[in-house]
Amino acid sequence: MSTPVTIDDIYKLFQKSQEAFDRRVTEADHRSAEADRRSTEADRRSAEADRSMAELKKTVDRTSKAVEALTTRWGRFVEELVEPAVLRLFQEKGIDVKEIYPRARTKRQGSAMEIDILAIDDTELVLVECKSRLSKDDVDEFVEKLERFKVSFPHYKDYQAYGAVAGIEINEGIDRYAYRKGLFVIKPSGDSVAIANDDDFKPVAW
Repeated sequence: MSTPVTIDDIYKLFQKSQEAFDRRVTEADHRSAEADRRSTEADRRSAEADRSMAELKKTVDRTSKAVEALTTRWGRFVEELVEPAVLRLFQEKGIDVKEIYPRARTKRQGSAMEIDILAIDDTELVLVECKSRLSKDDVDEFVEKLERFKVSFPHYKDYQAYGAVAGIEINEGIDRYAYRKGLFVIKPSGDSVAIANDDDFKPVAW
């Protein structure tokens, strides 16, 4: 014969159920609070990462500007070293240039260009590209510039145009590379500069 269920039994069962429910709610609250804490921590770390990235970008920008300014100053120094010798150097090579135009530039639409040093006479001219450190990319870019020169400066379309690259430092083998491209190579020599090409060199005319 079964034992009759009393109100007290039902109340105790209710209490147990309520306690279990409360425990689950408390655990859920704890999990929710932990999730909120982790989310807050993740947001904080994300904000710190964003700040660090912004600071890094500022540092890179400042460094890039400083390097660019230094490179520009060195480039100007090379131009000032080469410019006084240009007429003499090319006259000795049989190119009778008589006038020099430092940083000759044109703003012609679609074909803007600047030449570090432009030396000319009545029928011939020499474009000189000056770099503190001459690389293969510098030579290739200058050859492209020579190929576009008469589009940018059409009043020289009937001239014989020659190219020269000058560098205080020249990456290994780049002087020979420029030589093979038909360019004069100007290097430091004592207190001045000199053309390094030998007497067998035949410059390309653009």
